[in-house]
Amino acid sequence: MNSIIEIAFSSVNIVLSLLVILLIIYWLFTMISGIDFDVDVDIDVDIDADVDVDVNTNLGSITNLPDIANVEINKEDIVRDQRKKLEWWQMVLIYFNFVGLPFMFTFTCWVFIWWLCTVISTSITGSYNTSFGYTLLLAGILPSLILTKIITTPFKSFFKNLNKDGDLPINLTGRKGIMLSKISGEKMGAAEVVADGNPMSIYAKSFDGKTISYRQNIVIVRQSEDKNFYWVFPYEDDETKPV
Repeated sequence: MNSIIEIAFSSVNIVLSLLVILLIIYWLFTMISGIDFDVDVDIDVDIDADVDVDVNTNLGSITNLPDIANVEINKEDIVRDQRKKLEWWQMVLIYFNFVGLPFMFTFTCWVFIWWLCTVISTSITGSYNTSFGYTLLLAGILPSLILTKIITTPFKSFFKNLNKDGDLPINLTGRKGIMLSKISGEKMGAAEVVADGNPMSIYAKSFDGKTISYRQNIVIVRQSEDKNFYWVFPYEDDETKPV
């Protein structure tokens, strides 16, 4: 036992070991407390119409914190211009299942497998405190990514049938709500809808591209094909009509 601890917290393995511990604490805290760390980060990459990545990874909005564990980057969100190719890092994300699955799920699998590969290889070679151990640490990145892809691929069909909160999806088509941000054209914004007596935060785009203002009433037309947002249309509530 002492030798295992010594290897895991050796100079070569300590960074990955601490990261694994932090991830375990994160998942335990999330499961026990049920607290959602809703983070909302929109990553827009648009270089000469090369690639437009509008990824609602839910990694960072302080005002509207979806669970990091359920952050999902969808392949449909990466729009490819016909004249140019995707960047190499985008192809890496897609190929190794960081796209199409909750990010923290894939990231945790990758870190754990990378840590396991490094601990085993440095233990066998006795290099967990030598410069050669750092070579094994870096060399373990690729095989751990390959193993992550193999292990996580079967989960794609499972997560595809769940919404971002891990529950069975609720049909919101035809329901009324209110915008929490201003949208127009292809811009995506936040909206609130009450379903089964519970308020739900969703992402929305204007159905006809026209501007929908903050706090304006909306009706949901349909869900997008990638299930990432809803097409909405503004409507005027009878109670708000001028007399």
